[in-house]
Amino acid sequence: MTVTGMFADQPVASQFIGGEWRDGSSDRTVDVTNPYDDTVVTSIRLADASDLDAAYEAAQDAQREWAATGPAGRRKVMLAAAEILRSRRHEIVDWLVRESGSTMMKAHIEVSLAVTMTQEAASFPTRVSGQIFDTNTPNREVRVERGPVGVVGVISPWNFPLHLTQRSVAPALALGNAVVIKPASDTPVTGGLLLARVFEEAGLPAGVLNVVVGAGSEIGDEFVAHRIPGLISFTGSTPVGKNVGRVAMTGDHLKPVALELGGNAPFVVLADADLDAAVHAAVGGAFLHSGQICMAVNRIIVEEPVREAFVEMFVAATRSVAVGDPGDKRTLVGPIINDSQVESLQGKIALAREEGATVELDGELDGRVLPPHIFSDVSPESELAREEIFGPLVGILTARDADHALELANEATFGLTASVFTQDLDRGLRFARRMASGMAFVNEGPIQDEAHVAFGGTRNSGLGRFNGEWAIDAFTSTQTLGVVRIGD
Repeated sequence: MTVTGMFADQPVASQFIGGEWRDGSSDRTVDVTNPYDDTVVTSIRLADASDLDAAYEAAQDAQREWAATGPAGRRKVMLAAAEILRSRRHEIVDWLVRESGSTMMKAHIEVSLAVTMTQEAASFPTRVSGQIFDTNTPNREVRVERGPVGVVGVISPWNFPLHLTQRSVAPALALGNAVVIKPASDTPVTGGLLLARVFEEAGLPAGVLNVVVGAGSEIGDEFVAHRIPGLISFTGSTPVGKNVGRVAMTGDHLKPVALELGGNAPFVVLADADLDAAVHAAVGGAFLHSGQICMAVNRIIVEEPVREAFVEMFVAATRSVAVGDPGDKRTLVGPIINDSQVESLQGKIALAREEGATVELDGELDGRVLPPHIFSDVSPESELAREEIFGPLVGILTARDADHALELANEATFGLTASVFTQDLDRGLRFARRMASGMAFVNEGPIQDEAHVAFGGTRNSGLGRFNGEWAIDAFTSTQTLGVVRIGD
């Protein structure tokens, strides 16, 4: 299928390996469909193990020369890529809407995040530093130098495919690494091929960035276990992320992993909260991109004195949310990504009813568009309270007091992000510090990500941190060098 814009001169039916656009070698072809109307966005012949090996070999061959380009050369490419993303915003938004079911609002947010991440990464080449240590041996010093890990394998998700791929790709490239991307099968263009075209236009040398679109069952484990990559960066579900970690640590070629996994974000409303502000943040936090965000509000914990008022206001505000066509600028809740995810959400709705939760708001499935569902009287032991939802469903729990609210917030095994609302800011900070999450926010929703601020979770929500100085640490490695001066 030939398309306009960035891919006007070629079909988007390609792998990108060693600077060449080509079909995969597998005998399998996948149709990438628009989750809203089922139209075919493109068809791609998938990669097999030979393509994966070729991509890693190309990356390894290109990496040393790319690292030797120097800070100014790498910075120039990153700034050019950022400008292409910025100037092609509307074209990229269109791809996100058609391929991932993103609403216009979410797609514009995503492009902005990708631009700022790329701009931030442009500063990384001159921010890498080392240290020199005196030792107890005369005429000897020890240097600890930091450099690229070599080749980075990036496995990216379908929900924020552009940004969550670029969040690893941009820092890795800026710091002198080469990269191989395996995008999610639902979003191979916005999660990989589009970025390959962006960096190709930005002047990145051939082979430094490669994209293999293939089935996880065919190349997934080998992508991680392969001898060449020095680091695997994975963003996705906790079960798959645990397998990535297992393969990376038990195979013949050990390597570190950066894992950004699932969440079950608690949203705590204390009795002294500004309810208008809390409701506004809860609606956006729960239903942006149909709740298909790892940081989305999954459970709302409300202190008993304001429980009735909050529920009434939250339900009323949610009723006004625009649902349906993601191409309509007013829409907040668009389609679920695929039929498997729809089926999973329908099962969660049925189970919530069986477990005795009170239905405050529901609606009928229309194609893959599922309207917001709100449940109150949710048990702390229920699936809504303990598991990642990844859809426009939210459960409300009642807390006796602030201590009970904190207990409820920390009961889930996830720990990515959390929010607490109170008009006493000191109290809010004390509460947030005790929340078992990598990120916690006072009087704002849990969906937060800035390119210069540490991003990551604890417990079953992942390992490591992304962004800023933390990304520099993640995508480089240290080498200790001892030096003895002879004859001094």
